[in-house]
Amino acid sequence: MRIDISYKNITPDKPLEVFIEEKIGGLERYINDGPIFAKVEMGLPSRHHRSGPVFYAEVNLSIGSKLLRANCQHEDLRNAIVDAKNELRRQIKDFKEKKKDLTRRAK
Repeated sequence: MRIDISYKNITPDKPLEVFIEEKIGGLERYINDGPIFAKVEMGLPSRHHRSGPVFYAEVNLSIGSKLLRANCQHEDLRNAIVDAKNELRRQIKDFKEKKKDLTRRAK
């Protein structure tokens, strides 16, 4: 799995990159078909957000020609990343079930 990480209005640090690679890279065990590419964008929506530091994490996961996307906002950046990972895991499960159901149809 190839992971591309980008930041908006925050400074990148190595422990955060390791955390992202661990969480988002862990989704690879649920997928076993096609090349996998993940684009992760995280940061603050603006520098002058009035309701406190609200971070967002957006993950676009490409599985072959299929694109899965998750957006999550949270007061803690790491929790936003975990929420996005959980949403993608649910989408992967639904995608695999749909694919399985299509192969079970009578011909």
